Amino acid sequence: MRYREVGGVRFSVIGLGTWQFGSREWGYGSDYADRVSLELVEEALALGINLFDTAEVYGFGRSERILGQALGSHRRNALVATKYAPVLPLRGKGRRHARRSASRLGIEEIDLYQLHFPNPLFSLTAQVAEFEPMLHAGDIRMLGVSNYSLEAWRRVQAAVNFPIWTNQVHLSLFSRRSVREMVPWATANDRLVIAYSPLEQGLLSGRYDIGAKPSNLRRMRREFSDRTLIAFRSVRAVMERIAVNHDATVAQVALAWVLSHESVVAIPGASSVAQLRSNAQAAEMVLTDDEYLDLSEVAERMWPSGSEGR
Repeated sequence: MRYREVGGVRFSVIGLGTWQFGSREWGYGSDYADRVSLELVEEALALGINLFDTAEVYGFGRSERILGQALGSHRRNALVATKYAPVLPLRGKGRRHARRSASRLGIEEIDLYQLHFPNPLFSLTAQVAEFEPMLHAGDIRMLGVSNYSLEAWRRVQAAVNFPIWTNQVHLSLFSRRSVREMVPWATANDRLVIAYSPLEQGLLSGRYDIGAKPSNLRRMRREFSDRTLIAFRSVRAVMERIAVNHDATVAQVALAWVLSHESVVAIPGASSVAQLRSNAQAAEMVLTDDEYLDLSEVAERMWPSGSEGR
């Protein structure tokens, strides 16, 4: 496993996203929540994965509880990241939410606490600054944001006296907007971009086509419309060619493209231990310059950067 270091902390370039832990909308069932999720965390640690991402809204807190249970005595080997949803970020509310998340996770200190999205109806600086006492007290190790534009990230960072180390954003072969400015800024300023949905909820795994769509609510998403799946065939052809060159899978090619960028780590979910192992192996895959350009160009033709923001 490869790692990226920011603020003296090492992040595995492949983490484990746990939105699906205890969340009914994924349709994985009770066996996944009760057994498979625990196996995933154990195997992730064995593979050298140390970044585990969750949020208070995933499964209404159940994802945090399952992750905390799964980590158990292995807590010292994990970098636990969770998120606060500032729906009504009144003074003091964020700190109460942080303590509740820590309680559900069964931990004393949250390694990375992230604001899940910016609430433009309230001061973004105030939303972030509220957590400064918790940083000083050791309740939070690092603070980050999620779904912030580069402009908002920079503006809030300039207004506070402590680092906002990370920004978790949608970044994939089909969501490339962050690559142009945010990633270079993060690299130049010792910051980290955390890529969620790097496989576009399975579209970039190459598993799906018009006759083989996801069986859960994902099938209703734009990514799995007939039009998108037909257009994706040209992209998949390039991905398959590159996969053959590396004795890899299409999903690994998609992850390798994301990890080709400095200061970026990815947090794909996993439905099985086999998928988790495959994701972890992508950390060692290095695309050639030509392969990177071929992927970027075919994706741009199918989904121009200006039409992103799904």
